[in-house]
Amino acid sequence: MASRIVIDPITRIEGHLRIEIEVKDGRVVDAYSSGTMVRGFELILKGRDPRDAWAFTERACGVCTTVHALASVRTVEDALGIAVPPNAELVRNLMFCAQYLQDHVVHFYHLHALDWVDVVSALKADPKQTSALAQSLSSWPKSSPGYFSDLQRRLAAFVDSGQLGIFAHGYWGHSAYKLPPEVNLIGVAHYLEALEWQKNIVRVHTIFGGKNPHPNYLVGGAPCAINLDDANAINAERLAFVGRLFEEAQAFVEQVYLPDLLAVAGFYKDWGAIGGGLSNYLAYGDLPTRGYGDLAGFKFPRGAILDRNLDQVVEVDGKDPDQVREFISHSWYAYSDGDDASKHPWDGETRLNYTGPRPPYEQLEVDQKYSWLKTPRWKGHPMEVGPLARLLVAYASGSAEVKEEVGGALKALDVPVAALFSTLGRTAARGLETRLIARWSTEFYQQLLDNIKNGDARMADQTKWDPSTWPAEARGVGLSEAPRGALAHWIVIRDGAIDNYQLVVPSTWNASPRDAQGQRSAYEAALIGTPIADPEQPLEVLRTIHSFDPCIACAVHLHDERGRYVHHLDAF
Repeated sequence: MASRIVIDPITRIEGHLRIEIEVKDGRVVDAYSSGTMVRGFELILKGRDPRDAWAFTERACGVCTTVHALASVRTVEDALGIAVPPNAELVRNLMFCAQYLQDHVVHFYHLHALDWVDVVSALKADPKQTSALAQSLSSWPKSSPGYFSDLQRRLAAFVDSGQLGIFAHGYWGHSAYKLPPEVNLIGVAHYLEALEWQKNIVRVHTIFGGKNPHPNYLVGGAPCAINLDDANAINAERLAFVGRLFEEAQAFVEQVYLPDLLAVAGFYKDWGAIGGGLSNYLAYGDLPTRGYGDLAGFKFPRGAILDRNLDQVVEVDGKDPDQVREFISHSWYAYSDGDDASKHPWDGETRLNYTGPRPPYEQLEVDQKYSWLKTPRWKGHPMEVGPLARLLVAYASGSAEVKEEVGGALKALDVPVAALFSTLGRTAARGLETRLIARWSTEFYQQLLDNIKNGDARMADQTKWDPSTWPAEARGVGLSEAPRGALAHWIVIRDGAIDNYQLVVPSTWNASPRDAQGQRSAYEAALIGTPIADPEQPLEVLRTIHSFDPCIACAVHLHDERGRYVHHLDAF
């Protein structure tokens, strides 16, 4: 007989996520994923000026801030037929790259690494051996025996005090940890270094967007002016600083992140056969090199893969009403035409309808509604989105750069291509694309400099800024790739104001509940078959869930459990 294990909340993520699993004979036989908080940006945006939508949607999350703004301005630009100048596209790409570099490094070290790295074990490491190992992995300068010895003493002081601080409440000593003490000590060292490093790369956002988090965006372009000699514009000094930031980021990725990732993965090759879950992958693509309308110029291609068939990439169209549709059969919402209906986001509804158990409760009512996430499907298929999906779509699309990276990683780990379809593959894909992003950022930076040197300082097209020139009704879709996967915003503009606005975000795809046909979404599917060594410490569940990098804040939004109004805050 299967036993039910509840993990609520899942920590080291953005937002509130509950996972319930059924375990039999030491393995997960069923799983349920529930987003346990709700807001309603779709309701907040109704009736507002579409040119302001980015400032609201960007605040769906404190992590994926820029990508929501990017998707938002794109959906308005699509609806109104606005073209973006090349420089503005490059600035958007650079802000996109900076977001990815920070997000992926933070995820690996601060949200996911402790699923693999035993912090307390690092106390047993030999600093000299640790130094020798670190120097064999890369040329990163912080790798002397004295450096690791000092770090070990600081860590010992934490442990001896009984207050582990940021390392408290871990499953230290769990039988599923496999790293030698020296690798654990390297992981702890770089965990702390990454905390300092990540503060710098987001300065790119403050230069081009005025601040971080939540930098400024602009429908039709970028919210900054280029003038090499003006102290109040994007001048030569600020451009040079942006270049240095990306150089430093590339060094950290190449000399710290990637070596650590490969070193850790080498001890967990068995996880190349665990956590695969779905066999369908979706990517909207991003990083245009020849304008957003030219899909062939995207660094990340757009497309879908079904049944893990890497010989075929299926075309994806966000405007096709038969492709993306949202279901609510197991979600705490209601549709005007019944809960069995599905809707394309242009016709989407956000009508709250909580029918679940009243707190406190032991288990979800999984045969009914059990999540604040809707359930999106692509042509009826559950799809995984995120770094692995992007990598697979690019690989199957014939990207030489991606094929080289994937081939190199598989060779270094001595694992087959099939290992990509796993928890380990998902984690490795995030690292590989971070390396690609670091390289691409320098390309976009140089292209921006070249354009400026050639006399092109255009940053916005506002020829259609006046609402009196807009049609009575317009519809648009803005597609992007958030660090966690396929992100899209859909808008309906009527008489100059937002009539409907719907967000379908990465964690909605991955973390959503079953659909009416009983098909699991990515989280639930990936947990099936996972070994559980200790039901009291389900570390293995965290490994797979964290490999997706959950961000529930932008997937669900804020009411109490009965759907009641909670609080009003006046701010300026």
